[in-house]
Amino acid sequence: MSNSITSDIVYQLINVGDPSLSPDGARVAFAKSSIDRESMETHSHVMMMDVDSGEASRFTSGDKDSGPKFSPGGATLAFLRPDDKGRKQIWSIPTAGGEALKLTDVPGGISDVAWSPDSGSIAFISDVDPDLLPDDHDPKIDPRVREVHRIRYRADGIGWRGDAFRHVFVVDVESGETRQITDGEGEDSAPAWSPDGATIAFVSDRGDDREILNRTDAYSVSASGGDIEHLSDGLNSVAALTWSPDGDAIAVAGSDVEDASAGWQSWLFALESGRKPRKLTDDSISPAGGYAPLVPAPEMRWTSDGRVLFLAGHQGQTTLFSVSLDNEELRQITAGGAGIGQVTFSAGAARAVIQNLPTDSAGDLVLIDVESGSTTQLTDYNRDFLQENPAARVEKFSIHRVGYEIESRLMFPTDFDPALRYPLVVDIHGGPHGVFSDSYNAIQQVMTGSGYLVLAVNPRGSSTYGVDFVKAVLRDWGGEDYRDIMASVDEVCTRDYVDSSRLGVTGYSYGGFMSSWIVGHDTRFKGAVIGAPCTNLSSMYGTSDIGVRFGEAQWGGVRKDALDAFLEHSPLTYAPNVETPVLLLHGEADLRVPMEQSEQYYVTLKRLGKVVEFVRFPGGYHGFVRGGHPRMREEYLSRLVAWMDEHVGSEAIATEAPEPEAVPADD
Repeated sequence: MSNSITSDIVYQLINVGDPSLSPDGARVAFAKSSIDRESMETHSHVMMMDVDSGEASRFTSGDKDSGPKFSPGGATLAFLRPDDKGRKQIWSIPTAGGEALKLTDVPGGISDVAWSPDSGSIAFISDVDPDLLPDDHDPKIDPRVREVHRIRYRADGIGWRGDAFRHVFVVDVESGETRQITDGEGEDSAPAWSPDGATIAFVSDRGDDREILNRTDAYSVSASGGDIEHLSDGLNSVAALTWSPDGDAIAVAGSDVEDASAGWQSWLFALESGRKPRKLTDDSISPAGGYAPLVPAPEMRWTSDGRVLFLAGHQGQTTLFSVSLDNEELRQITAGGAGIGQVTFSAGAARAVIQNLPTDSAGDLVLIDVESGSTTQLTDYNRDFLQENPAARVEKFSIHRVGYEIESRLMFPTDFDPALRYPLVVDIHGGPHGVFSDSYNAIQQVMTGSGYLVLAVNPRGSSTYGVDFVKAVLRDWGGEDYRDIMASVDEVCTRDYVDSSRLGVTGYSYGGFMSSWIVGHDTRFKGAVIGAPCTNLSSMYGTSDIGVRFGEAQWGGVRKDALDAFLEHSPLTYAPNVETPVLLLHGEADLRVPMEQSEQYYVTLKRLGKVVEFVRFPGGYHGFVRGGHPRMREEYLSRLVAWMDEHVGSEAIATEAPEPEAVPADD
């Protein structure tokens, strides 16, 4: 019998990421990270691999090094290493080997590193806080008040923002001289040098309506600073960009559709001087743009033969595509059946290395021949774990509902036997514009390893299925999206191996909203584990870090004009109907879906005499389940399984044999 994947998976997996391919395509640098169980810290090293031989060795000496970037000349590798205050700084090291040199010492830390074409300078993003206290400030002796001047004064995963903004800086590699080249009110990201090194393009939300809208644009500025030029007139959001080889145009992942920002559904556009943005792709794919500042935009590359190479989502898969600027012909380079997290290209883009994220592996680096699409796996650090703990088998199926195909993924428990009947747990993604993709999901693997079937539905609102599908959830949370999920549950429950008397439901964020909505509208579920749920849209509007700019588009406008709708679409309204035992799990430092959302739901259910428990995770921001303290991540998984085991039950049972039909006696 195979081993079962448990909450201990948090400590077992080795992660690889941040790949950077050398200009000649011969070597790839990457970050290899794992959790030290003794110190409970994540250790990360920069590795260097010879691509053809597959031989890799540790290249930097630090325990928290990440983000390697080859210089365009190939002689130097830049990487990030935290200083004694935990702020990431840029270091460089010769690729032939040698001592690492610290290049920056900025108080706001560093993200989004980009080399200049001549390898002489590096552009980066750093936080600029006019109220930053000195390093030796002691809040016990000298506590300070904090003034709030704007709606967007804090951000989940980052904390207090106040009057701080992220801006573009440039450091001279030889002298270490650092200069800030953008300022003003706006969060800047994704700097990209023009081919002549004179200009830096970047993405920013510095528009006048930044307080109330999810709007971002492409801008450019001289590499020495100065006036900032707006480049993306006609688009409502931009997420990633790349220059043409001659520097006359820029390709961007962006959106020109109202109520569909580039983070939810994007298209590839060409921005050319004197012309309106030219749309190069349709909405059958959605070019990837990251999630600044926590997830950098993936690399795009405009080649000398007039193609743009980019990652894009398509029906729950992320694939490498190219599109020709001449005839707008779209080509899929990598096969489906897996997700891709990151990509890096050689100088001529003949080779690429991707971070591959299939359903049966926690992620590896894969070499791509861009012309032929052939692949070579480069890393396999989790082979032993996956051999002992094989990933769940996945079946995809679709149903048709009210004009849309609703796709689901059903995952099977370890050593599944179709002659037995299994409990089913419905897992619901966040967003609502998230998506369950063809990739390894630790929560789902732990649930299947514990004996459950897991159903993951992509209801309307999920990304990568087209713009109409994305927008169909707006102002209808708990409407057709809920019915999509329940219709998929009904479909699965017709199968003989599903024990429809033992159903569980779980979800996080919007998935927490939908889990709490479901148990307020359907009493079939024997247990619910609800993570960071949106339960009261009215209060979330004023307490979430994105309550206004996200909530107005999602829930129906300004709260004073849509109060009835806010109430109608809040799970808290339907708490009296709940019969399912509920476990609430919530991070105490969550600014995206504040703790008060679970507090209100818990108190209401408790006062009504319902079966409910509430577990708070100290220091947990909204994304702590994926990137927080390992002990808290382990605790989340173990409590999820324990609650389902108690109230749903994980054991498989024999299918009842049908009664034999009566056979008439012979005459």
